[in-house]
Amino acid sequence: MDRKEVEKRINKLKGEINHHRYLYHVLDKQEISDGALDSLKHELYRLEREYPDLITPDSPTQRVSGEPLDKFEKFRHTAPMISLFDAFNEQDMRDWEQRNKNILEKSPLKRGVVLSGRERGVLSFEYFIELKADGLAMSLKYEKGMFTAGATRGDGRVGENVTDNLKTIEAIPLSLNEINIDNLRKIGLSQGQAQQAAKALHGEIYIRGEVVMTKQTFKELNKKYQKEGRLLLANPRNGAAGSIRQLNPRITAERRLDFYAYEIIGDLGLEKHSQKREILKLLGFKTIKENKICQNLEETFSFYREIGEKREELPFEIDGMVVKVDNLSLWEDLGVVGKGPRYMMAYKFPATQTTTKVKNVNWQVGRTGTLTPVAELEPVEVTGITVTHATLHNMDEIERLGLKTGDTVIIERAGDVIPKVVKVLPKLRTGKEKRIEVPKTCPICGGEVERLGEEVAYRCTSRDCYAIRLRSLVHWTSKNALDIDGLGKKIVEQLFKEGLVSDIADFYSLAEGDLKPLELFADKKAQNIIDSINARRQIDLSRFIYGLGIRHVGEETAITLAKELISKLQITNIKLQIKEVISYFSKLTLEEIQNMEDIGPIVAESIVNWWHNRKNLAILEKLERNGVSLKVEERLTGTGGFLAGKSFVLTGSLSNLTREEAKDKIRESGGDLSESVSKKTDYVIVGENPGSKHNKAKKLGIKVIDEKEFNKMLHPVK
Repeated sequence: MDRKEVEKRINKLKGEINHHRYLYHVLDKQEISDGALDSLKHELYRLEREYPDLITPDSPTQRVSGEPLDKFEKFRHTAPMISLFDAFNEQDMRDWEQRNKNILEKSPLKRGVVLSGRERGVLSFEYFIELKADGLAMSLKYEKGMFTAGATRGDGRVGENVTDNLKTIEAIPLSLNEINIDNLRKIGLSQGQAQQAAKALHGEIYIRGEVVMTKQTFKELNKKYQKEGRLLLANPRNGAAGSIRQLNPRITAERRLDFYAYEIIGDLGLEKHSQKREILKLLGFKTIKENKICQNLEETFSFYREIGEKREELPFEIDGMVVKVDNLSLWEDLGVVGKGPRYMMAYKFPATQTTTKVKNVNWQVGRTGTLTPVAELEPVEVTGITVTHATLHNMDEIERLGLKTGDTVIIERAGDVIPKVVKVLPKLRTGKEKRIEVPKTCPICGGEVERLGEEVAYRCTSRDCYAIRLRSLVHWTSKNALDIDGLGKKIVEQLFKEGLVSDIADFYSLAEGDLKPLELFADKKAQNIIDSINARRQIDLSRFIYGLGIRHVGEETAITLAKELISKLQITNIKLQIKEVISYFSKLTLEEIQNMEDIGPIVAESIVNWWHNRKNLAILEKLERNGVSLKVEERLTGTGGFLAGKSFVLTGSLSNLTREEAKDKIRESGGDLSESVSKKTDYVIVGENPGSKHNKAKKLGIKVIDEKEFNKMLHPVK
């Protein structure tokens, strides 16, 4: 995108994000998932980092949240409830740490900074890691140990006073446990620190934490509400937020909410943030037991993976971890920028929903002729893997979504389910989007497409359509063609049925995330197949021609065509572009092809027809766009090999070599192969149970050799 397009995209993203943030934080409604909103915010943040002059004060990246609700008394926070920046992968976290190191290294070493090598001046951080509970952030005010007020985040400075509702939560103490200096000394505080902390805790303090609804409570409430015919809760997070904003505290009490504390606002004189956790426990608050100290980012990544594996076992939902620099003396040095602090980062788990663009819609034809639309997406990561396709089911679903090609959409991948488009974001349209229509003719065979009666599906009326296309895909991946490991007939048919491949070029647009949800796939298998496909992005010229599946063109004819191309174009380069091959073959006449060795009129006509078919050429162009190129095998250039200039025909079964192995050895040594015996044949290799070729060779006086003599030719005495 150029700068003008980026500016338009930023403005549209800001409008969309502000709309959903207002619904989410102010009206307590939700139209899209947190993961999808995070994805939009991340795109906006990335664009603004690339074009900092386009950042405006009203950007969602420069603010914390929306306006407080009018139905509650407003509550002004003494210290702002700031929001956090998001990281989505290890590199994001490394970049964050490096930025912090750069800030500290520009000034004299700060107090308490840990040096991993003083002589090198290398900074390193200890981190306190907190699970990021998916609930509603809350601030509780305590005066002389008594709970006096509680408020929501609101816009970060002014929230809603929901004190009465918070009093219904058993996990929030109405009075704090008495703490003395001895208690504080036991958790590692010095005498001076303990005295300062004790004094502060007996004054005015604020406890920050998260109100959550447990998974079990959510399940039980919805079961109860369903029996009573009441509106069900959308998810635990919405259940918690809606409960806190009830005007009647009795309804809040019914929801059985929970509270986990994570911060104390007050001058406690502490050295480490992790010490606050111990004090919160002494005061009588519940804290998340899994929270821990990590010595560096590598330990943090290991903990992240560990929590990710047991995430479902936790009693409440989490959407990531909050990674905090544990050394409190550095918080002031690092400071706050934009909407959030530099000294902590929200390290998010892969979202089940995210946003991307629909590049195109391909129509897959099933075994019964049913046409199924499949969205071709801009590659995007969801639940930790990259996907490039999503199912659209049928035309009725496209119309329900209001989808057009070019639209920004929300896709969802829950567990191992194939990704699907769940929502279109029409406010992000540019005007270049195009209406999706059912093709009038079959995209595979050109047959007539009909919608039968009241059925949802459209069908191709040609019975042979499915089988023909599947055969061409299986042929391309077969051993004698591209030899793509792992892509046997069953797997290819599964990919075809799911709409992931409709022509040979589609193999090269697949991503691991497209395969993992499929029935026959495991994690390693999906990646192994992608690796096998990528290993065949540069293809031997003769294998490429054979793999195209041109009628009557076998391996030897493919080699003949490859040699002719190399000779006529005087190719000496090992690399070759597909467009060069298209240019050569599309200009060949029927007569020119018939004049090639061992090519008769029927084969020549088939070749001409194939290279003048627009659909075939479009697939070749698509292959090149998908990163496929060709290489010229040295054995075809006629520049090497002791069998160069010699022509061979095989007949019968060899005992020590398979037929294909024998052919490969002849080609590797520079020899030529033919399927039929003629006067141009130099040798006929005869094995057990030879056919008519043996007799024809005798009649024509062609030299006949057995396997032993052939082996001597392959290993000449020097």
